[in-house]
Amino acid sequence: MGGRFAIICAVIGVFWVTTGGAASKAVASDIVDEWANVKTPAAPELKAVTADPKTTALLMGDLMNPSCGKRPRCVAALPAMKKLLDEARAAKVAVIYSLPPNTTPADIIPDVAPAADEPSVQSGVDKFFKTNLEQILKDKGIQTVIVVGTSAEGLVTYTGGEAALRGYNVVIPVDGMASVEAFAEQYVAWHMAHVPIISPKVTLTRTGMIKF
Repeated sequence: MGGRFAIICAVIGVFWVTTGGAASKAVASDIVDEWANVKTPAAPELKAVTADPKTTALLMGDLMNPSCGKRPRCVAALPAMKKLLDEARAAKVAVIYSLPPNTTPADIIPDVAPAADEPSVQSGVDKFFKTNLEQILKDKGIQTVIVVGTSAEGLVTYTGGEAALRGYNVVIPVDGMASVEAFAEQYVAWHMAHVPIISPKVTLTRTGMIKF
């Protein structure tokens, strides 16, 4: 009896050490440890958008020579943003520009520079912060904001997210949210499609899928 009990205790001890060690390893693991094994999720669905020109604004975000002009992915996205800008203007859509701190409208890339009557706001990644952006939108009766610009993980995430939190419908063309690297744009597309509270107000699309 004593020998059998000793054997049972030994087996339990080995099992405990084995599974306990595995459990400890699992608990100790974090996303950096798992980084190389994370599977990329399915791409979010892109949807066609028909926007009402009277209640829609196009936000041209931080398209400056010192930033966008030095980022190959942003330069490559400029033709799509320029085409969207031209279509918005032709449809009499409100166009609003944003600038990062310590810049002026003269720093905006000429191909997408503001017209004389198009307002601008200046702030960090959240263009509502300490600016009159919301007042501009309210004065114009805006319900939907199309956000393009750079960077995806900065301006698009924070200003787009804040617009959604303030009750606006937010349209984000994935070919108009440039960053330094592709991963940042991929992350932002996933984030904006899944983040709680905000994602129900967000529509991901492409510039060519937007009609006024």
